[in-house]
Amino acid sequence: MATTAKPERSALNQAFVTYGRRFRNLIASFQSRQSLIGDTPVLDTAHFPEFKVLEDNWQDVLVEIREILKFREQVPKFHEVSTDQKKISKGDQWRTFFLFGFGTKLERNCAKAPKTAAMLETIPNLQTAWFSILAPGAHIPPHKGVTKGIVTCHLGLIVPQDQQNCRLRVADEYCTWQEGKIFVFDDTYKHEVSNNTDEERVVLLWHVDRPMKTPARLLHKFFIAGLKKSSFFKNPQKNMETFEDRFEQATRDAAETLEKMSTRD
Repeated sequence: MATTAKPERSALNQAFVTYGRRFRNLIASFQSRQSLIGDTPVLDTAHFPEFKVLEDNWQDVLVEIREILKFREQVPKFHEVSTDQKKISKGDQWRTFFLFGFGTKLERNCAKAPKTAAMLETIPNLQTAWFSILAPGAHIPPHKGVTKGIVTCHLGLIVPQDQQNCRLRVADEYCTWQEGKIFVFDDTYKHEVSNNTDEERVVLLWHVDRPMKTPARLLHKFFIAGLKKSSFFKNPQKNMETFEDRFEQATRDAAETLEKMSTRD
């Protein structure tokens, strides 16, 4: 009985993956045709005037992430938050400080970056947002996002001086970060990141819904609702809460230590 059940279960899982991939490709094709901003790997930021508040006040964001980076070791690696990312997040090379996860605000993390969080809350259809911290020499291998209904945005904050050796490839296009500047791309195109420098790279990364015609928007809402019920969302959500606790404790301990030291003086 046991020997026959395993192959059947394996075949069922394989069929689910195969047909799920085909269904996702059909949805992506439909969303591409319904897109109001085209379907290129790198997108024109002019489509998103609501992002200007972040560019205009990027130095406020920089001040807040520099404070967070004082507790760098307590900022989780990406694969600690989302175990599905183990193939692209290795060792200590990629750390992520989450502010929003699929529309859910991480209140205590946002309290560490209140100006950044307030600006992000003005952006319509925000899905996720976090500080993405890439170590010197890090490489994120080629990978793809899960849905064309979302676009990915980066605001450069701390950028290595050797910009040409720290860049993002999306399909056949290359993007380099500039401090205080935003670029937007479609992460369903294969993309990878290389930081071939001896300096850290830090960006504010966020996802927003792609502007699309009504039928595609409704389909996208249905997809996101289903995603929120899956382990793909629920497991990272639990992990985000755990690391939020850990970071909160670390900053509290540091404050108490400083208070004790000042009292002795």
